[in-house]
Amino acid sequence: MHDRNPQGQKSVALYWDFENLHASLSEARFGEGSYNKPDGRFKSQEPLINVQAIVDLAASFGPLAINRAYCNWQYFGRYRDDLLQGAIELIQLFSPGASAKNGADIRLCLDAMEDVGRFDHIGTIVIVGGDSDFMPVATKIKAAGRQLIGIGDRKSTNRHWAKSCHEFRYYENIVDTQAPNTEPSTED
Repeated sequence: MHDRNPQGQKSVALYWDFENLHASLSEARFGEGSYNKPDGRFKSQEPLINVQAIVDLAASFGPLAINRAYCNWQYFGRYRDDLLQGAIELIQLFSPGASAKNGADIRLCLDAMEDVGRFDHIGTIVIVGGDSDFMPVATKIKAAGRQLIGIGDRKSTNRHWAKSCHEFRYYENIVDTQAPNTEPSTED
């Protein structure tokens, strides 16, 4: 059997703030504010994310060891086949109230830091989400000597979060093969 991870090659951990990206794409398609209305958010969602394109990008940095997505999955059943094909571990987050704004962000950050501490073979962390809430975990990931790649949509990604990553890729560039894929690194 062929070894797909030659000795010494570091693995990749991919963490998705899934609803964050979906909500941004939904608002781009159906209008500003449309997703956060109760009749927009709390209904079965149409698939908008090209899941495989993000999985492929993450795998370009090395073999995927962790592929975990955080969301209230009760509204995202139409993504079933894409999620299964992407071998994504689904983390269910029920919102305790109407908004539960940072539940996925907090859980994602805690899991990422726990995994960085537990698994020396992980060399690259990929976080899909555009919130500035990820800036503190960016600092910790870089302090641990790991490479950090961020992914988010162009319109709603916080520019400070994007600059806190070693590399940041805009979702639109990932799925549009005509556009350049990489934003210049902001590291000195």
